[in-house]
Amino acid sequence: MTPTTGTRVGHRVDLAILGVRVDAPVRRRAGAGPSDDGHVLLDGAGTAVPLNPDSPYSISGGRLLLDGADLGLDAEAVERPRFYDLTTADGVPYEKLARLHGKDVLATTVVQTCIRYDEADRCRFCAIEASLAAGATTAVKTPAQLAEVAEAAVRLDGVRQMVMTTGTTNGRDRGARHLARCVRAVTAAVPGLPVQVQCEPPAPEDLAAIGELKDAGATAIGIHVEALDDAVRSRWMPGKAGVPMSQYDAAWAEAVRVFGRNRVSTYLLVGLGEDPDELVAGALDLARRGVYPFVVPYRPLAGTLAAADGVGAPDPAVLADVTTRVAAGLRTLGMRGFDQGAGCAACGACSALGAAGA
Repeated sequence: MTPTTGTRVGHRVDLAILGVRVDAPVRRRAGAGPSDDGHVLLDGAGTAVPLNPDSPYSISGGRLLLDGADLGLDAEAVERPRFYDLTTADGVPYEKLARLHGKDVLATTVVQTCIRYDEADRCRFCAIEASLAAGATTAVKTPAQLAEVAEAAVRLDGVRQMVMTTGTTNGRDRGARHLARCVRAVTAAVPGLPVQVQCEPPAPEDLAAIGELKDAGATAIGIHVEALDDAVRSRWMPGKAGVPMSQYDAAWAEAVRVFGRNRVSTYLLVGLGEDPDELVAGALDLARRGVYPFVVPYRPLAGTLAAADGVGAPDPAVLADVTTRVAAGLRTLGMRGFDQGAGCAACGACSALGAAGA
């Protein structure tokens, strides 16, 4: 693949697909996604990009370079946070409990297992249990552990928001109530810290769990569908595809009612085979309903079924087109990811929407 355009959005899209050559002390491998990334600051904004020794992009001398040419953008790797060097009172390294994302976001997967991880059901872009198998994390994070880590991350490294996601559990709440317990402990330890929670839609008879997350102190919520086309969902997410879109619609509506407009988001992955025009139309329909569509490229992630099959990242030109059109619609609707207060859209490191003004 070759770079797309010379615009800021074009460079941001290219970086998401082509990666960058840099020594990044803050990085992650495997896990729930969206990619194997290094974390850098691009003109001061937290940015997560693949580390690729063959990329035409590099960072040197505090600048972003393309084939050695200075692009006029300040760039530097995010420094290793000090909280990574600490261990909890019960002997678990903080780094195994939560990670720094971007420049000031603390992220954790509170339950690192998923009922949909058997190969027949697994989301093809996800490796949530691979990091657990590698010993890089723990299966379940307790509220007390996360409160301890969050307090240190805020105090030592200036963390300004937190994201809590979870593998799907067997309960009707899909893991929401453990998330609520964790949020309650963190916000008690660090009053005022914005927190986004992420989970599958609770069962229709248990939508009250969404309100419990808000009552626990969550600022925003992500209910991630990844694709809107049912054929794409069945192919890429055979387990999650068993949850009908009607349940997502009900959960999004309840979340908007509880959390408010533009405090609810969903991931939409470019590169799964969904028609770009239909993806843009679906994204903007969600936005009109108060749900921020966080458009992110599919990228091969170590340990996933798709990567094992050799499925590559999308064409940068397609990603740029979808991102630009969705961003234009979001601007018209007055929706910015930053206004979510906490979460993936508020961080923006994994998407080019922020560079496009949304």
